[in-house]
Amino acid sequence: MNHIDLLARLAIENDTRIVLLVLDGVGDIRSADQPMTALDRAELPNMDALARGSALGRTVPVATGVTPGSGPGHLSLFGYDPTDPEADIGRGVLEALGLGLKMGRADLAARGNFATMDADGNLTDRRAGRIPTSECQRLVDSLQADLSSFEEANVEIVAGEEHRFVLILRGGGYSADVADTDPQKIGVPPLAPQPRTPEAEPTAELLAKIIARMNGVIANEPRANTVLLRGVAQLPHLPQFPDLYKLRAGAFAGYPLYRGVAGACGMEVVPCGKYFHEIVPTVRENWSRFDFFFLHVKQADKAGEDGNLKAKIEVLEQVDAALPELLALEPTVLAITGDHSTPAPLAAHSWHPVPLLVHSPVCFVDDCQEFTEAVATLGHLGTLPASELMGLLLANAGRLAKFGA
Repeated sequence: MNHIDLLARLAIENDTRIVLLVLDGVGDIRSADQPMTALDRAELPNMDALARGSALGRTVPVATGVTPGSGPGHLSLFGYDPTDPEADIGRGVLEALGLGLKMGRADLAARGNFATMDADGNLTDRRAGRIPTSECQRLVDSLQADLSSFEEANVEIVAGEEHRFVLILRGGGYSADVADTDPQKIGVPPLAPQPRTPEAEPTAELLAKIIARMNGVIANEPRANTVLLRGVAQLPHLPQFPDLYKLRAGAFAGYPLYRGVAGACGMEVVPCGKYFHEIVPTVRENWSRFDFFFLHVKQADKAGEDGNLKAKIEVLEQVDAALPELLALEPTVLAITGDHSTPAPLAAHSWHPVPLLVHSPVCFVDDCQEFTEAVATLGHLGTLPASELMGLLLANAGRLAKFGA
C-alpha cells in the first residue's frame, strides 16, 4: 500500500480547519555573494512569533537533487507522488484548467510564452519583457483570427497572465509525447517540436506548422515576435483530493497554473486576488464552506526568478503584515512552506529543501525562534518528502484514524 492510499484508508471527518499557505519559491541559499537569504533579512515579527510556538523542518519536493517545476511541487504538497505517471499533469493542462477552460480527454494543451528573438533568430528574452496582459490579449486575438482558417486542426489560443498563453488542439488523434520548444536559455534559437516516440511524429509536425504560422503573424512585433511552447499534455486520471482525505477543499490562488493544479486535484477554485492581503479576506468570507484551504502567494517566486532579493524580502514582509488577519480565523492547523526553492543567486527554481512551519495545538513546539532556512534545519520535523506533508497536517488536525489494532 502506497502512502496516499494509506492516508485515504485512515482519513476521518471532523470539524477542524487546515490551512496550507504556500509561499511560492520561498526557499533561498546563502552564498559568498549572498550571505543572507530573504528570510534572514526580512523583518517578520508575526512569522517569527508563530515559529516560536510551532514545529519547523524542511521538505524535499521530488527527490534529493531534483529541481521541480511548479506543477510537481504542488502535487507533492497535496500528497501525490509527483513521479507517479498518474500525477503527471503537464503544464499545458494546468494552465488551461487554471484559465477555466474545459478539456476533453482527447484534447491536447500546451503552455505558451511570447518571447523576443533577434535578427539572427536567437532568443534575447524568453518572456518578452513580461509584456502586459492587455498586450498579450491583443496578440492572442490576432493569432486566433489567423488560425481560424487553419484547416489541419481546430486550434484555440487563450491569453493568460503577462507573456503567457495556452494553445489547445481540440479533437483527437494527438500525442503528448512532444518535447518543449523553450531551450530555457537565451542566445540560442527556439527548439523545434521534437517527438519523443514515433507515434508523436504527426503531432510534432502539426505543432511545427502552427508555430511557424504564429511566428509569421507576430514577426514585426517589437518584443513578442516569437512563441515558445512548454508542457504539451493531455488530461491525466488523478485521484481526487476531497475523496482521498474526506475534506471540503478550497483553493485560493490568483494565477492560472496554481488554480489549474488545484482544480485537477478536485479542489473548488475560489476567485480571489493575487496578493496575500487580498486573498485573506476571501478566505474569511468562505471560512464555513471548507475544511482545507490552499492559499498561494506567487510573488516570492517571481522575485527569485528575476534574481531580485530586495523584491523577495518585500513580498515576505507584506505577507507577514497580513498574517494576523489569517491567524484571527483560528485555523486548527497552519502550515507555511513553498512548492520549491527559487534562490535569487540562481534566478531559477532549484533542488534545495524548502523551509516548513507547522502550527497546531499538538505540533510539538521545538526550540526554533524564527522562520528561516538555517533555523528550519534544526527543527523537530527534520527533512521529509513534501508528499508526506498531508499526512502530517491530517494527523495534527485529528483526521487520521489509528493504523492497526
